[in-house]
Amino acid sequence: MHNSVILYKIPLIVFNTISKLLILNQILMKIVLGSTSPFRKALLERLCIDFVCDSPDIDETPLDNEPVEDMVVRLAIEKAQAIADNHPDSLIIGSDQSAVLDGEKLSKPGNFENAFKQLSRASGQKITFQTGLCLLNTATGNIQSSCVPYTVVFKELTANMIENYLRKEEPYNCAGSFKSEALGIALFERFEGSDPNALIGLPLIELVNFLNNEGFSILD
Repeated sequence: MHNSVILYKIPLIVFNTISKLLILNQILMKIVLGSTSPFRKALLERLCIDFVCDSPDIDETPLDNEPVEDMVVRLAIEKAQAIADNHPDSLIIGSDQSAVLDGEKLSKPGNFENAFKQLSRASGQKITFQTGLCLLNTATGNIQSSCVPYTVVFKELTANMIENYLRKEEPYNCAGSFKSEALGIALFERFEGSDPNALIGLPLIELVNFLNNEGFSILD
């Protein structure tokens, strides 16, 4: 009987120790968003955690014959690594995104004419946003990464609809020529994907999983 009581207490002690270590880990580990994008910053704020932002400076030129899915993951990792020396004992979030229409990578239109062409091509079609995500633990060197796709299916758009939208919103700095979080929603038939946050540039569901794997629990 005496032995059974001891055996019962040992797991409880271990559990308490592990819990304290996990809490200590969250206190010591700093979260860093490797981006100055206001959209990614706003998304990360939804998780109600403290974090700082840093701006990585990397060459984002695609490699020869590099698939978009591979490119966005590579760049997400390189962005996190580029600022790693500035943030010891930190969890650095890197992210990169590209939009693809009919197998072609879309660039930011820059002006009305190019945006009109992009949306005309997208009418009744699908644009898939491939978002690369990386979480780098600078204390251990551990890297978690993945590519999260999200697809928007467009309505049949008339020239008048496209022109009215572009004049009102002027999304000329957005790949795909729309802002899904604003009036651009009127262009779509439906969404396809597991995490709508990926469309804006930061897949929060996958990020929470990555943080959990590092002992950083959002809800505990």
